[in-house]
Amino acid sequence: MVAPENTLEALGHALNSAADYVETDVQLTADGIPVLMHDWTVDRTTDGTGPVWAYGYDELSSLDAGSWFGDEFAGATVPTLEEFLNLLRWSTKNAILELKGSWTDGQVTLVADLIARHGVSDHVIIGSFDIMTLQALQRVSPELPGMLIVREIVGDPGALAAAAGAVALVTSKKAITQDPELVQRVHDAGLGILIYTLNDSETWSDAVSLGVDGIVTDRPAELGQWIAHEFTDSDDRPFANGIRAAS
Repeated sequence: MVAPENTLEALGHALNSAADYVETDVQLTADGIPVLMHDWTVDRTTDGTGPVWAYGYDELSSLDAGSWFGDEFAGATVPTLEEFLNLLRWSTKNAILELKGSWTDGQVTLVADLIARHGVSDHVIIGSFDIMTLQALQRVSPELPGMLIVREIVGDPGALAAAAGAVALVTSKKAITQDPELVQRVHDAGLGILIYTLNDSETWSDAVSLGVDGIVTDRPAELGQWIAHEFTDSDDRPFANGIRAAS
C-alpha cells in the first residue's frame, strides 16, 4: 500500500494504477450514511475506538484516518461512498463495492440511488459475503451486477450464484487449490471467478496458472508491472477479459 486503506488518497492512487477495478468496502453509520471502512471497528485505521455503526457521520468524519500509516497522511478522513463515486465518475476505471454484513432492501437502495445519481451504474459491481444482501440488490436494482464472496465453494457453483443473483464468485486461493476442477465448473456455469487478496508475484503466478478471471490485490501498480514483465506479448496477457482489482 502507498496510502492508508479506504481513504480518498488510496482510492485516487488505485484509480490511476494499472488495475481495471478498484475494490472498497461499504458500511453504514448510525445515521445511515454509506462510508468506506474495512473493519467493523474504527480502532485499527483511525484514532477512534468502537464499531462503525455506533458513529454518526459528523463524529466519524472528525477522526484521523491517516496518521497510523504515516505523518504525511495526518488528517485524512473516513470517506463517504458519495465522495468515492465523485472520483469514479471522472475515471475510466470500474469499482467493486463490497457491502459489509447484511443489508435490507432500503439500505441497498441508498447505495443504488447514489450509483445512479453519479451516472456510474455501468462501472460498478456489488460484492457481498451475504446472499440475502445480493438478493435485496436483485429486488431493488437488478441492473447492477452482483458478486458473491465465499471462503469456499461447496456443491454446484451455478446453483450458489443463482441463489444470490450473482454473475461471479470471489473466493480464496485455498478454496481453488483444494479443488482443481472448481475454476472449470464455475466457467461451465457461465460465471466469472476471482481470488482474494494476493499481494506477491508467487501467488499472482499461481493464480494465472489456475485460470481465474481476476485477482484482488493491495498492490495494483506492482501487479500491473509484473504482468507487463511476465507477459510481454499482449495477446498472452492474463485477465484480458477479467479483472485486476485494487483493494
